[in-house]
Amino acid sequence: MKKPFVTLDKLKEIEKKIPTPFYLYDEKGIRENARKIKQAFSWNPGYREYFAVKATPNPYLLQLLKQEGCGADCSSLTELMLSDAVGLKNREIMFSSNDTPDDDFRLAAKLGATINLDDFTHIDVLNRLAGIPETISCRYNPGGVFKASNAIMDNPGESKYGFTREQMTEGFKKLQKLGAKNFGIHAFLASNTTGNEYYPALAKVLFQLAVDLHRETGAHISFINLSGGVGVAYRPDQTPPDILKIGRQVKKVYEEVLVPAGMGDVAIYTEMGRFLLGPYGILVAKAIRVKHIYKEYIGLDACAANLMRPAMYGAYHHITVMGKESAPCDHKYDITGGLCENNDKFAIDRMLPKIDIGDLLVLHDAGAHGHSMGYNYNGKLRSAEVLLHEDGSFDQIRRAETPADYFATLDFPGLPKRS
Repeated sequence: MKKPFVTLDKLKEIEKKIPTPFYLYDEKGIRENARKIKQAFSWNPGYREYFAVKATPNPYLLQLLKQEGCGADCSSLTELMLSDAVGLKNREIMFSSNDTPDDDFRLAAKLGATINLDDFTHIDVLNRLAGIPETISCRYNPGGVFKASNAIMDNPGESKYGFTREQMTEGFKKLQKLGAKNFGIHAFLASNTTGNEYYPALAKVLFQLAVDLHRETGAHISFINLSGGVGVAYRPDQTPPDILKIGRQVKKVYEEVLVPAGMGDVAIYTEMGRFLLGPYGILVAKAIRVKHIYKEYIGLDACAANLMRPAMYGAYHHITVMGKESAPCDHKYDITGGLCENNDKFAIDRMLPKIDIGDLLVLHDAGAHGHSMGYNYNGKLRSAEVLLHEDGSFDQIRRAETPADYFATLDFPGLPKRS
């Protein structure tokens, strides 16, 4: 069973100041995991982790990760603004976007971010808007089906992202003519992999691509970005990825492919969001209604507007009924929210202890792609975010939305206004 990183007493203490539902993040776990990732790739002198801001776009968390040596992987104007606000500069920011608006490119160039182009046609767009910088990256899509150890990992051929193999060569040559001197290669070919084979398999593809592109174009490959894709063991019976083992296996491929080609100076980058923060965030909600019809339902004060993944993907999030961790799981429930959508269910036919109105429930592994995917359907308001410090103290790092926030973009008599 999954064990929460917080006690019921601490949750009750927080609830006195910050009503449920709220997200709670574990500073100790986040810092320890960031250090472990850095340790896994310490064999590479140029290594840097660029946290995927889209996973959990909160400046307090970005600031914490900056203290641990992480940069930021941004994909939009506002993510660039967040990164700038916490003091990340120049090469500490990676900008990977698609269908990119002009203003986003302009700001990325102004901040000195490393720009990772998603499409061949974006070369001319960037050149027109800001010029081509000396260091530039291109995102690769090999097409077809991506396999590791004969197991299908994902289907890049159906993905909207990246350059084809032929476009990579053509793109490098064109960028060189426009002034680029240092090149990066980026790819994201599978999501939420819980085995240890994805990064090494991806590395082999990208390392060989780097050798071939250097031979074909003479371009200096300064970094290879493995992006994200290392996942979270959402279910209690799953084994989480072993990042130290993954790092060792990537090193082995590095020494087999890049070093013999005279490319032992290539830096390795990663862009983890889910793996870095996922297990260290929870959604805390309260049971407020019980319904007995054809099934047994427990209604929470949270809904899919707070945590979309179960409704959107059918994703599993483990649930702990706080204070009843040792009680038998002898009741079958659907755990629901209050949206006018029947898919607004955090769990279906889940065996749990008997739940009473007022019980606090913890939805595990919500630290990434949780709050950030929130929305306002049915006029629901997004919840607060709280950071639990290593000494047991806590701070609200985002307040809950109010009706005035919801109506802020409307100018209509009688609606509440933000003061």
